[in-house]
Amino acid sequence: MKLNPQTTACVSIDMHRGHLDPSVATLPLPAERCAPLIARTAELFRGLRALAVPIVHVVSEFRDAQEAAANPFWKSIHDDPTKARKGILRHNLEGSQGTEIIPELFEEGDLVVRGKKRYSAFFATNLEFLLRRRLKADTVILTGVNTSSCILCSGFDATNRDFRVIIAEEGVDSMDGEEAHRFALRILAATSGWVMKNEAILKALQA
Repeated sequence: MKLNPQTTACVSIDMHRGHLDPSVATLPLPAERCAPLIARTAELFRGLRALAVPIVHVVSEFRDAQEAAANPFWKSIHDDPTKARKGILRHNLEGSQGTEIIPELFEEGDLVVRGKKRYSAFFATNLEFLLRRRLKADTVILTGVNTSSCILCSGFDATNRDFRVIIAEEGVDSMDGEEAHRFALRILAATSGWVMKNEAILKALQA
């Protein structure tokens, strides 16, 4: 596969402290998986920046708990200790530490889309406008969490919009566990795009 760096953008979904900093996270990835995911993603980002591929950080952010509680499923699981997303109505409220992008993944010149309200990075955001109008992108590389929800939905939405979709296998993970993570990758590979490791992505861009 060959990818054109001039028409490719990386979309980093919810790589914020609300998922990846165990000290403040409201919906945390298991602590032992946070640092390795950040390191692998930072390595990919260094390679992408060297090729002038833009990175767009999409951040979940709610004005108040009611914006999340409008979703009946999320409202029902907020107080359910058996659910991985328990406490979701406290997640990434505007101004909270959770909404801060992981510092190791951000550099001046990166673009930021805030106010993601649901699983898809495209739903009710200006992401598509930014990709098509400003960046002239026809290919997106997806990184972030959670593979089993936000990456899965964003991958579907990107392919429905006829973007070429690349899922950075080493730059995604899920709080729903390894089985759900791997299953989501298989679904994406079957329906939406190419699941590729960092080295393969950078090699395709250099081709």
